[in-house]
Amino acid sequence: MATIADEVMTHIEKEIDASWEDEVAFLKDLVRYPSISGEEKPAQKMIANYLEKELDMKVDRFQPNIDKIKNHPGFSPVEWDYENSDIVIGQHFGEEQEKNSLILQGHTDVVSPEPVGLWSSPPYEPVVTDGKLYGRGAADMKGGLAAMIFAYRAIVRAGFEPKSNVMLQFVPDEERTGNGALAALHEGYTAKGALIPEPFGMKAAVAQVGSLWFRVKFRTVKKTKHGNVQANAIEKSQQVIAALKNFEKQLSESVTHPAFADQDNPLDMNLGVLEVGDFESNEPVTGKIEGRIALLPNETVNERKDQLREYIQQTFAKDDWFNDQPPEVEFYGFHAEATVSDDQTPLFKVLDASHEAVTGTYPERRSLPSTTDARFFHLYYDMDAICYGPDGGNFHEIDEWVDLESVKKVTKVYAHMLASWSGLKRIK
Repeated sequence: MATIADEVMTHIEKEIDASWEDEVAFLKDLVRYPSISGEEKPAQKMIANYLEKELDMKVDRFQPNIDKIKNHPGFSPVEWDYENSDIVIGQHFGEEQEKNSLILQGHTDVVSPEPVGLWSSPPYEPVVTDGKLYGRGAADMKGGLAAMIFAYRAIVRAGFEPKSNVMLQFVPDEERTGNGALAALHEGYTAKGALIPEPFGMKAAVAQVGSLWFRVKFRTVKKTKHGNVQANAIEKSQQVIAALKNFEKQLSESVTHPAFADQDNPLDMNLGVLEVGDFESNEPVTGKIEGRIALLPNETVNERKDQLREYIQQTFAKDDWFNDQPPEVEFYGFHAEATVSDDQTPLFKVLDASHEAVTGTYPERRSLPSTTDARFFHLYYDMDAICYGPDGGNFHEIDEWVDLESVKKVTKVYAHMLASWSGLKRIK
């Protein structure tokens, strides 16, 4: 890796300080876009214009092509299209090309802010209070997107450019599948390493769980020779929920991994949707439950599918009501497997040195109870990828926030890392 003179990095850090108000303004503008998964296109257009006009990067912009990736082992099956989603990639071509190339990659999509009425301020109107910027997506992960853009911008405005190729990638649909990142890699947008600005408090991730989305459908009406017999599906839904939570409990008691020893329940199941009934004076007879179950390293998506199907079938086989019409299990969305990283690789060492140069401390490690796009780089493209980003809170919840001072520090860490990994040359 390259050794960068102290005075060069000092100059670049001063550029970050001088442009800090611009960075915060850019972040606020980005938060104002309601880029819920499947509706990222306006925000992507704003980013593409900035990369092209302000950073003089070559910009590619295209939609994920399902036909190209549907047979890829990392593909997650979808029940939606990508008509209003696209991928944006800004490229710098260095004189050393792929020698120490680097991808800075983040997702532009955010989750729903509902119920909006419970927010302290409108979720798409950013508000700064006590050093925290509040808004949907502020932490996950638009604060990190701003940091990676302005780290590159500071290097250029200080009069330098990376010696190797650099890509700034902005992908859609990370919150539901990760197919945006997969599509970009499948099209050949790869490098020697990658950095993803997940907002985990400036700690480098060394492991992450996998994720599988499921849907359980059930009905509580039977046709007999004497007519229909039915039960209340709302009441019966509690029986299905209890079975699902017991499945989670049994998994947690039987499956472990040392990378997640510090977590109480890494195999967390989240039940996110319950739909039963449509009229106050009707007894509901159909319902569905949608949720997510985690996977640990060395488990496969297909194994987890088989386990859940078999458990539901066995649980309700002797049930008086469900024995002849057991709940049906479907799978869609996230089909993601877990990963573990080697934190002694050259890329990690450069990140460690960059973090220490900015903060004066050695970065902590953490295992993630969630799924990120880093898995694609690790599992399918033989690329080192690190999740490391600013501090924030209330991800996917009411009053999401990002700590602005950590955004500034992360911007400087990214600039150090980019300079040290790819090397710098003066712009003539």
